[in-house]
Amino acid sequence: MTNPSARPNPHRPPLDAARVGIRTKLSALWVAVMFLYVYVDIFSFYKPGTIDGILVGRVWTLDITQAWALGALILMTVPTLMLVLSLTLPAAAARWANLVVAPLFVVVSLGNAIGETWLYFWVGAAIEAALLLLVVRYAWSWPRGLERPTEAKDARAAAEPLNVPLPRPSSV
Repeated sequence: MTNPSARPNPHRPPLDAARVGIRTKLSALWVAVMFLYVYVDIFSFYKPGTIDGILVGRVWTLDITQAWALGALILMTVPTLMLVLSLTLPAAAARWANLVVAPLFVVVSLGNAIGETWLYFWVGAAIEAALLLLVVRYAWSWPRGLERPTEAKDARAAAEPLNVPLPRPSSV
């Protein structure tokens, strides 16, 4: 039970003081989307006939060729790049990259489910699409002018919004 007369500890910042930056949120969403892509594909191996099809060189209705493998690699490299680009591009470029790529991958996620009869695949595609729509939402509502400094020399400025005291530099 909470003691209503208890005072907050002034030396401990409240839990909500450590805000998660927009870049971190976007990157985390891309990681979650990538994990879902992987898990849905792995679970597909357990469907009857999938491994037999792979062994004879077919995936779904497509022949497994070098071009197919390269196309699949390129397609699945995009979320990986978005994870990195969300963290490293200048804010405006990262925002636009997420606003362009995430809706395209909503189409990819739902398009991959076309013709699928197993429920797990549709649920996975729906969750992927929801996460990608969150990417769009966060990118669309990206705060203006609130980029945190990332250089070590700006560490004090980066810590100020969190009210985290930093030690004063000693004079030599």
